[in-house]
Amino acid sequence: MPVRAKGTINSGSYFNKSASGFTLIELVVGMLVFAIALSFFSSLILPQITRSVEPIFQVRATELAQSLTNEISGKAFDEHSSRNGSLLRCNEGDEPACSAPSELGPDGVAPDVEIRGSFNDVDDYHGLYEADGGILGAAGERIILGTHNLYQGFSARVSVVYDEDMNGQADNVTGISKLITVTITTPNDENLVFATYRSNF
Repeated sequence: MPVRAKGTINSGSYFNKSASGFTLIELVVGMLVFAIALSFFSSLILPQITRSVEPIFQVRATELAQSLTNEISGKAFDEHSSRNGSLLRCNEGDEPACSAPSELGPDGVAPDVEIRGSFNDVDDYHGLYEADGGILGAAGERIILGTHNLYQGFSARVSVVYDEDMNGQADNVTGISKLITVTITTPNDENLVFATYRSNF
């Protein structure tokens, strides 16, 4: 049996292949796989996280719109309509004429224009805009959940116009039907539009 002298090194015998580092090709392939995985995550997974809150925003927007339309529809048809439950309406018999299309909106002249708390007819809400902490309940109270404003990031806009033929378009004539449109904008900039009619009865 041959004996190898001490101190001699056989380059082939002591080379440990498992202790070597990554090759350049392995590094490039690894980075490519990581880039593909990151791209997949950012393009498919992250949008799903965003979409998961959309139903919550839509439910809140619907509740807010329903609350506003109920509040508005409960008011008198017009400034010149009777509010004591009588059968007389504006534009009927000896009653005053209903407001002209150009007169729709809060009553009064600046700076004495009435505010939401004193709105008493449907078209007073025309042009109403509230956002974030300025979105209030019918009694003028802030809408909060715990200590947080429930509608932070939301906005609400109201339009009230005459729509005599009920085709969804404003008519430039005084009629017996007003189209109430409530547009709610959610924090992700989605506009949800709700509409109802209030007739002169």
